[in-house]
Amino acid sequence: MSQFKIGAILDSFVCPLPEAMRRAAAIGATGFQVYATQGDVSPEAMTAEKQIEFKKMCADNGLVISALCGDYGKGFTNPEENPKLIEGSKRILYLAKELGTNIVTTHIGTVPEDKNCDTYKIMQEACHELAEYADSLDAHFAVETGPEVAERLCEFLDSLHSTGVSVNLDPANLIMSSQDDPVKAVHILKKYIVHTHAKDGLCLVGRKPEEFTDPNVLKGFEEHPTWVELPLGTGGVDWDNYLQALKGIGYNGFLTIERECGEDPSADIRMAADFLREKMAKL
Repeated sequence: MSQFKIGAILDSFVCPLPEAMRRAAAIGATGFQVYATQGDVSPEAMTAEKQIEFKKMCADNGLVISALCGDYGKGFTNPEENPKLIEGSKRILYLAKELGTNIVTTHIGTVPEDKNCDTYKIMQEACHELAEYADSLDAHFAVETGPEVAERLCEFLDSLHSTGVSVNLDPANLIMSSQDDPVKAVHILKKYIVHTHAKDGLCLVGRKPEEFTDPNVLKGFEEHPTWVELPLGTGGVDWDNYLQALKGIGYNGFLTIERECGEDPSADIRMAADFLREKMAKL
């Protein structure tokens, strides 16, 4: 059996937090990720008393936190908004440490090709501040892959001279957004990978509906003409070689299942956990 651990994003179950934890435990997950930018697990809501209750709920379900999600959906490309977003991100990372994890996943925006443009420098300045804070807590802001190819992201992270800003590798996002190879990305980003999402999908750019019979893909053409997220194992991720690559670089963290759409996400998450266990057993 592989050294990987299976997790699930609680928000993907689309139900109240206690029930989502029970469902995660029921599929055999040992950890979970949950959004912390707002709602029950935000820094504003998590009083000392609520933290104790939350930790007890985790323990009662035999779960640990793989990461908190600190993505505000804006990135760090606007110098006027960045101070507020950075302060909020720091509060979430501090909360993460209080709750027992040292990882907060986020999106920083699309790293530009031009290293000399203003946006690149604005993002660098913001991520320098985030990295310094994360380093002070022995923690990581984990940038989700996808908006740019892995090589460009790696060059940007190298410029920070820190692992305080690291990587949450999402193989589906690489395929859907940047048409990059997740297997190759593992080797390029290996020194930064601290967390991963188990998600699948296809890029639809240049493709036509008549090429497919899968109703999930056909629905994708209607909703997002350029990409579609799919149940694990039915998209473009080469899971055998992808997991082998993660094993090859010594990654032993979570494969955290994410399902952002679908008629029955809970069923898809259960199927994904079974799929991962089958693949892991063969490694």
